[in-house]
Amino acid sequence: MKAVTGWSATPGRTTSGFDAGRTAVGSAPPRGADRRLWAVCAAFVLTAALLVPLTLPLGWDERVYTSRFGPHGPATPFSAPRTRGVPLLELPIASWNGSELLLRIWLLLLAGVALYLGFRPWLRALPRPSAGWVAAALYGSGWIALFYANSAMPNHYTAMGAVAAVGCFVRRRPCHAGIVAGLAVVTLMRPNDGAFVAAPLFLAALLVPAWRGPGRLLSVAGGVAVGALPWVVEAHLRFGGVGRRLAEASDAQGGTRPVLSLAANLTSLDGPLLCRPCAGDGVWWAAVEWWPLLVLFTALGMWATRRAGSPVAPLWLAVAVAASATAQYFFLVAYAAPRFLLPGYALLAVPAALGLLAAADRARRSHATAAALALVLAFHLAVQLGLAHTHGDIQQRAREDWRRVTTVLREHGVRPPCALGGSGSAIPVAHLAGCTTAEADARTRADALVLRGGEAPRWARDWPRYPVPDTYRPPWSVAVRP
Repeated sequence: MKAVTGWSATPGRTTSGFDAGRTAVGSAPPRGADRRLWAVCAAFVLTAALLVPLTLPLGWDERVYTSRFGPHGPATPFSAPRTRGVPLLELPIASWNGSELLLRIWLLLLAGVALYLGFRPWLRALPRPSAGWVAAALYGSGWIALFYANSAMPNHYTAMGAVAAVGCFVRRRPCHAGIVAGLAVVTLMRPNDGAFVAAPLFLAALLVPAWRGPGRLLSVAGGVAVGALPWVVEAHLRFGGVGRRLAEASDAQGGTRPVLSLAANLTSLDGPLLCRPCAGDGVWWAAVEWWPLLVLFTALGMWATRRAGSPVAPLWLAVAVAASATAQYFFLVAYAAPRFLLPGYALLAVPAALGLLAAADRARRSHATAAALALVLAFHLAVQLGLAHTHGDIQQRAREDWRRVTTVLREHGVRPPCALGGSGSAIPVAHLAGCTTAEADARTRADALVLRGGEAPRWARDWPRYPVPDTYRPPWSVAVRP
């Protein structure tokens, strides 16, 4: 393997304009590339605001995180798999203001800044600085990134921490602070992702001569340690130790075990947001375009980089970290959520951006190539933007059902202090109604049950049952203790 000493090309060797716009490794990125990256981030924020309503009610997971703060109380159960990363993101707004709209605006702006910080290291780590902002645009064009841009969820920040850490790692003069910060964010948000992102970096710092040395090793280990510290402390304070918390987290996810979830992840390419279970659900054929498009441009980018005489090892590392970050969701988790794969998409967007630029170079000399490339990109944007808008609309209507259930509960005398049991939807409904949940010993504690079809438990079948009218997803009903 060619030694990785930087991204400088072999003297005198060029390939169809691929060398245009090179920058010396370690030098400041051209101001034009930096401005374009900011422009991409601004476009990402505006597009997400247009496609996904800022008035979207908080989802189930979001309510768990925001309920840590008084203005968004009462607090909902905070189980073993959850971490304190998202509440930390919400802290500047949620700690003093209960407005969901203001919180969404804050999170949307924060997502745009995170997109900039995630891809900025690549402006100095790629043979073409323009590939950095093209990679950000490619990642940001996906419906999953757009949908979750204003959400109180960890996965976009996990993705940006991962792509920033790898970008800081592969530079000839690594940015140790960037590696630590990126991995700390990943681990703080999702400790399992932190471990799977860090493992290839740690091995690279041990095995690759150009990257070998204590600096990178200590940065990788330090980033994971900093991010994991709050989780470890909470494990001892609330769960009786790390081992017990891991066991409880595994149980809450249905058990971590060897499994092949490729079909589930393929099914979730066009939604639902949580494919658990995925039985009976299909996938819209057009949504499948994202995977082959990413693979095709990634392969083209690595081929073009090698042909231009630049080292491909940094791109291989990005691919290796992407594979590691996504492998857990293909082989250890028995269900799928499209947001789980965001770190992999962000990392693959880096070599894919070089492939897209290589295709654009060819398109300048061929009308047929230009037409084909324009058609592919237009189709990709139409599919992805359409899915983002569709899921925003679906969630807007579906989450309003919780408010309708809350209204029926109040009409029949269920008011704080109260406890709700029933289906899994009892948690967001209880939060809206100002109640607690009665998951354990519900027979004696529950004041009402929230039901989605089916029968009430035997011990509650004589309770008065009231339908919830005009719901998006019927049938909802509530059973109230007489």
